[in-house]
Amino acid sequence: MAGHAQLADKFVANEERAQWHDKSLWFVRHKRDNISHSIPEWETLRETASQVKLHTVAHLAQYLEEFETNAKKLGVTVHWASNAAEHNEIVLSILQEHNVKRVVKSKSMLTEECHLNPHLEAAGMEVVDTDLGERIVQLRKEPPSHIVLPAIHIKKEEVGEVFHEHLGTEAGASDPGYLTEAARQHLRENFLAADAGITGVNFGIASTGGIVVCTNEGNADLGTALPNLHIACMGIEKLIPSPDHLSLYTRLLARSATGQPITTYTSHFHGPKPGGEMHIVLVDNGRSDILGSDDFRRSLSCIRCGACMNTCPVYRRSGGHSYQSTVPGPIGSILGPSQNAKEHSSLPFACSLCGSCTDVCPVKIDLHHQLLTWRKEIYVRGLLPFSKTFPMKVMSKVFQRPGLYAFGGKVARKALRLMPRWMIYNPLNGWGRQRDLPEAPKESFRDLYKKRKK
Repeated sequence: MAGHAQLADKFVANEERAQWHDKSLWFVRHKRDNISHSIPEWETLRETASQVKLHTVAHLAQYLEEFETNAKKLGVTVHWASNAAEHNEIVLSILQEHNVKRVVKSKSMLTEECHLNPHLEAAGMEVVDTDLGERIVQLRKEPPSHIVLPAIHIKKEEVGEVFHEHLGTEAGASDPGYLTEAARQHLRENFLAADAGITGVNFGIASTGGIVVCTNEGNADLGTALPNLHIACMGIEKLIPSPDHLSLYTRLLARSATGQPITTYTSHFHGPKPGGEMHIVLVDNGRSDILGSDDFRRSLSCIRCGACMNTCPVYRRSGGHSYQSTVPGPIGSILGPSQNAKEHSSLPFACSLCGSCTDVCPVKIDLHHQLLTWRKEIYVRGLLPFSKTFPMKVMSKVFQRPGLYAFGGKVARKALRLMPRWMIYNPLNGWGRQRDLPEAPKESFRDLYKKRKK
C-alpha cells in the first residue's frame, strides 16, 4: 500500500490544482482567524471546552449509560456496536425490517469510517448522500477529501462535467448558481422518495438523551422530516454532559470550521417524530482503545471542525486523498494509526511539527505533540521503513562522537562544493527531490565561534 508521501506526489504533480487547493484552505483559515479574534473570550471558550471534554471522556461509561437511559425515555431505540461490521449489520437489519429501498443520508463521517454505503448498496438499497459536497464526490465514486468541505479538491468545471453526466445539465456549464439549482431539484426528488433517513451526530446530550446535528444546507432536517424512520449513527465520544454545555461547542464549531458565527441549521432531535421511529447506534470501533491510552486519549475530544486541516501546510499542499483515511490531516494522522498502525504508519510523518494545528484546535488537543509520540510508537512497533531507520542509526552514532562529527562536517563542506550536482541530487537522495541544500559554508560554526572569542 502506497504511503502518504507517494500519494502526495500525485497530487502535487498538478501544480495548478495544488496551489489553488492551498489558497482555498488558507482563505478559510483566514476567515477563522478574523471571527475568532472578534470574540474577546475566545481563549476562555477553548479552555472551558477542553476541560468539559476531558471530564466527559474520563467519565465516558457513566455518561453513556445516562444517555441511553434518557434516550429510551424519549422513545428512541438504542443500539451498541463494537466495530464497523456490527454497526453496518445493525443499520441494515433495521432498514430491512421496514422494507426500505431508498435511503437519504446527511453527511456523517462515522458512516464513511464504517463504509456503510457499499454495505447497504450490496443489499440492494439505493443510498443518496444529501450534503452537496458529499453528493458530488459520491457521483464521482470517490471518498470525501475533507471532513467539512468534502469536495474542496474539485473545481466548478469538474462539478459541471459530473452533473452533465449524471443529472443531465448543459454540457460545459460551470455557473455555481445553475449547478446548485440542478442539485437542489435532484436532491428534492430523492428526499420525497426516501423510505428512511440516516444522519450523523455532532453532539449527544447525556442528561436529556437528545442529539444535535449541525448542517449548512438543512439536509438532515429534510432527510428526517419526510420519512418515518430515522437512524442516527454516533461515535461514543460525541457526548457532552448537559444542554448547558451545548452553546460552548456550537460557538466554537462553525467559527473554527468555516469562519461562520454558527452553522445555518443546528437541529435538535429528542425522540421520534409523531408516528415515526428513531434509532441511535452508538459505535465504538476502536475508540475504547484510544480511551485506554494516556498518550492519545485527548484526541477523543475532537469535535470534527477541520480547523487543523485548513491550517496544516502539509494537508493544504498534499490533498485529503493522500491520507487514505476517513479523517485526514493532523487529527486523522492520530486517529488513523490508533485504529490500524500498520496501515497508517506513514501518516504521523506527514507533519512539519510546526504546531499550527494545536494553536487553532478549539478544544486544545496537543496535536503536534501526539504526532511526535506516534513517530516513536511507529519505530518501537517496527513499522518504520529501513530507508528511515538506517540513516537515523548512522547519525546517532555520529552525534555520539564529537570528533567524528567534526571530521564528517569538514569532509561534507568540501565535498558539497566540489561534487557535481548529479552526485548530490540522485535517486538515493529522497530529501533532495524537492529541496536544494544551501551553499556549504567554508567554516564550521565551531570555527567561527572560536574566531569570535579571540
